Formats: sequence, structure tokens, C-alpha cells
Amino acid sequence: MQQESSDGIKLAAPAKVNLGLRIVGCREDGYHLIESLFAPITLCDDLSVEYAPAKRTTVELLVEIDPAAPASLAESVPTGPENLAARAASSFLEATGETAAIRIRLHKRIPAGGGLGGGSSDAAAVLRALAQLRPGRLSPEMLAQQAVALGADVPFFLVAQPALVRGIGEKIQPIPGIPTLSLILGHPGEPLSTPEVFRAWDALPSALTPSPAGSTMRALLGLLTGASADAAGLAEVLGGLLENDLEPAAVRLCPPVRRLQEDLSRAGALATGMSGSGATVFGVFADGSSAAAGLEQLAPRAREWWHLAQTVA
Repeated sequence: MQQESSDGIKLAAPAKVNLGLRIVGCREDGYHLIESLFAPITLCDDLSVEYAPAKRTTVELLVEIDPAAPASLAESVPTGPENLAARAASSFLEATGETAAIRIRLHKRIPAGGGLGGGSSDAAAVLRALAQLRPGRLSPEMLAQQAVALGADVPFFLVAQPALVRGIGEKIQPIPGIPTLSLILGHPGEPLSTPEVFRAWDALPSALTPSPAGSTMRALLGLLTGASADAAGLAEVLGGLLENDLEPAAVRLCPPVRRLQEDLSRAGALATGMSGSGATVFGVFADGSSAAAGLEQLAPRAREWWHLAQTVA
């Protein structure tokens, strides 16, 4: 969702969950090859992007943390030029050869280091906004190249619809017709670094035997896109198909990841999973009212965070 105003363009940057994630190999440069079903969800950051021609380039980033966000977010979200949203703006200007003053206002709700793709979604939102503010300056292919250079998840968020994602994140196959799933998200309050999780996975014995490409994902897609698929029925059979190969590594670094999933099961989740490299986990419920009832049973410990969400088709 986006809208134009006298202040520039305002748009939402959705989070995502991974409905299963398999590691299927590793490139010579060390990047891991994955296969995963990415689904955007209702949790989002809000951005506004302003553009003005100038003699020299400046990128101003103003970050506001939502009061309901995890306490760890204020401590872990970058607020300077290293933030992916600011880097996306600089990258766009470098590619077009323009000099401009860009101002980005970012209202953060998505946990950092949570496996929900918040920073990547913010970067994609900035690219989309600048492409609209400066039409024709970059072709769709060039914009996609900018996205890949910024990070593995950024290309998905340029599309932001359910998709089968392969490679290092650059191969995207949109999957229409997936029913809405009602979720509770849980975050332990401890962000996880994606590179650290992959290094921990490399150290596991299972890293020697990557998952067969296509095995679990084909079964999952068959369920989700079947003619008789409905959210309540799906939740009951999803459990074995939401396997995330990175979870054992994430649990070694952050043991509460497993406990949060157990909490979700006790609260009525019919299936649970971990998103991305963690530390966010999610429970799939029969419907929205079941998820709301489950949320009432979850008493946050210390810095824990719980949030209702739905997948977005």
C-alpha cells in the first residue's frame, strides 16, 4: 500500500514469514542456496520518502520506534547510513547518476534480527518509492539488480506477494491462491545475526547433507494451492512441512526459540515454525478468533514480544 502526498510518497513495508526453509546447497563464494515459501504478513513498518534535486547528495533518515515493538528494537535498529533504507536511497542515486536530497521517515514495528525481513522490506520500499518519484530513471531489471546487491531478501519485497524463493533469494516464483493464515508471532527479545546463524549451521553435522531440492516445498505448495485448501484444515496438517533447516543452529545461539514454540502449542497453535534465521517464531491457528484467544494465554516473560498477524495474498 502506498500514497502520494505533498511530502513525497508514503508506503507500508510488510514483514514476511517463511513457511518452511530448506538449505539445498552452498555456492563457491560461501553463500547458501535455499528453497522457501515466503509469505508477506500484516505486520509492517511505515515509511515516507521525499526527493528534491540538490547540488550534493544527502540522505537523511529519521527513525521512530513503535511503542508496541519489542524492547530490543530500539537497541538493535541502525539509525545511520548503514541502515538498509538509507543504503537503498544511496544505491538508487549512484545507479541513476543523480544528486539529490532524500529524506526518509521510518516508523519501525518489525523486530530487528527476527528473521522477518524488516530491514530488507524497508530497503525495497525505498526503491519502489524512488522509482515512482523518478519514473523511467531505472528499468525494472536495473531496480531488481539494485535489490539483489542490497541483500538476499530485498528482491522478494519488491514483489511482496507469496512466492517460492530459491537460490540466495534472487529466484522468485509468485504463488497465487494461498489462503490467509492466522498467526501469532513470538520474539524472545534477543536478536539473532543471520551470518552467525548460518555459521552455526555450517558447524552442524547435518550441514554435510543438504536437503533434497524441492522435496518438502512441493508437498507444501500442493497443500496450500489445492482446490479444497482452507486455513483451518491446513493448520492441522502443516506441522511437518514448516521445517526450517536453520532452527537447530538458531536454538544453539538462542535457546528460547524452542520454548516459544512450545508456548504457542500450549496456547492452541496447530502448527509452529521459525521464520528465516530467527529469532521470531510463529504459530498457525485455525482462525483469527482462535489466535486472539491464544494470545490472551501468552504471558510475556521479561523482554518477550507477542503479536497477532495474518498472511497476505
